[in-house]
Amino acid sequence: MPSTFPLARSGKPGYDVDEVDAFLDRAREAFSTPAGVDASVTSNEIRHTAFRVVRKDGYSARHVDAALERLEEAFATRERDQAIARQGSEAYYAEARATAQEILDRLARPEGKKFRRVSPFTRGYHPADVDAFAARVSQYFESGRALPVESVRTIAFRSRYRGYNETQVDLLLDTVVGLMLAVR
Repeated sequence: MPSTFPLARSGKPGYDVDEVDAFLDRAREAFSTPAGVDASVTSNEIRHTAFRVVRKDGYSARHVDAALERLEEAFATRERDQAIARQGSEAYYAEARATAQEILDRLARPEGKKFRRVSPFTRGYHPADVDAFAARVSQYFESGRALPVESVRTIAFRSRYRGYNETQVDLLLDTVVGLMLAVR
């Protein structure tokens, strides 16, 4: 039986084959459920899926991650279409605009104060890095400036003591990704 993905190169870690295949089977089943039936897998779940890393005979992480991104986008499109059918496009997009406004309100806070800081003995995201990226996100929502969803998914910030709370920043970035996919 052929592999779903190429295996990681010899000596390189990869994702557990059984976990990946089991998740993809569950996702296929969920995607094939009829409209109106709650799917057991959502775009949000796909975005947060993680697999055990194995040292030998694992799937190439790069290939699996790329497939998960495409799968997330397919589920998000389906979820958007179902929500519009259920509540109408006007209500759906009004909800999306309200979420975007909440994001913009957070990002309009002064530099260095956009998120809660961690203690002086704890490392968090470097505020200057986060604030600079926050400006790009704000421009995306305010003026439609290009910002690929991939940039939001993969952004990495330096760390520093007394930085921004990572969980809080990650939650906002996750909301941004979800919103970007919801209005495509």
